Amino acid sequence: MADRVLSINPGATSTKIGYFEDDVLKLKKEFTYSYDDVQKYDTIMDQKEFRFNDIADWLKSNGIEKGSLDAAVGRGGLLPPVNAGAYIVNDEIIDCLTHRPVLEHASNLGASLARQIADEFGTPDCEAFIYDPVTADQMDDVARISGVAEIERKSIGHVLNMRAVCMKIAEEELQKPYEESNLIVAHVGGGSSASVHKQGRMIDLISDDEGLFSTERSGGLPIKEVIPMCYEHTQKEMTDLTRKQAGLVSYFGTNDARTVEEKAENGDEQAQLVLEAMAYQIAKTIGELATVLKGNVDGIIFTGGLAHSDLITRMVKERTSFLAPVYFVPGEAELLALAKGARRVITGQEEANIFHEASIESAHN
Repeated sequence: MADRVLSINPGATSTKIGYFEDDVLKLKKEFTYSYDDVQKYDTIMDQKEFRFNDIADWLKSNGIEKGSLDAAVGRGGLLPPVNAGAYIVNDEIIDCLTHRPVLEHASNLGASLARQIADEFGTPDCEAFIYDPVTADQMDDVARISGVAEIERKSIGHVLNMRAVCMKIAEEELQKPYEESNLIVAHVGGGSSASVHKQGRMIDLISDDEGLFSTERSGGLPIKEVIPMCYEHTQKEMTDLTRKQAGLVSYFGTNDARTVEEKAENGDEQAQLVLEAMAYQIAKTIGELATVLKGNVDGIIFTGGLAHSDLITRMVKERTSFLAPVYFVPGEAELLALAKGARRVITGQEEANIFHEASIESAHN
């Protein structure tokens, strides 16, 4: 019998779910919500019941009842720094994500939703997992030093999709295991992050407040210019300015790169310049990470929404192809990545981690 896995990816105003049999997508659904739908809840975790009910009703309408699932896997939330890979959803994970998440984010619902789905629709042996949380941390110690003793560089980024596309390119293009490959991957969409993967470990990561800018995020900024602005704006205003109103939004009032690309194609010189700068910064970040591998790079991967852009991809490739072959994986395949991760655990190919908050805190103090 096929292994049956349900993947759950909660977003700010959506819940994406996918039903897989042996890594083959059989059913898919995206529930979308208005701003008003979610704003009436005091906390993100208060949204769990209505999101669960939507999923449960949809599963039943498609003939998926009690005993139908071998695993349920949710997008990992913002836990303290954890290992990459799978974690069994236990009480400690849910308590941490409910009361002490690193940041408030809809992905914090992934663990609770997965466990409730496993309880309601799983076989007696059905397990609930999260996989590759955004705070998954395999960074080398040397990569943590920031230059200010009170500030440590942290691993926060598009870990789930970046590790998944690295495994895909290693297997399909390089034709060798991920654990034997040296890869650099840049994920650029609404947000952005880039990482370097050495022999199966993500040893450094550049987040969207350090390097490449995106459609909505600022990327790294000249700190001498930022410090005075902090005295002119509130913390929330500065956060919005750099994380919601930056990037293409700052220059053009839109986060739709297709609109800006159309302007560039019609001769808008500002649009041409900013898109070139975006590609320039993506390429520069890739080059920076190539030094981590001392130039021993098997492949470069560009993924996320911006990888759909022929203009951006062409300019990135022009600046980076001298380092290694460049591969494009547009968009994201996070539902599949979640399902594959859970299936590797239930088939014995991978061992799931157990979350204990106290041991994590002591390891990072």
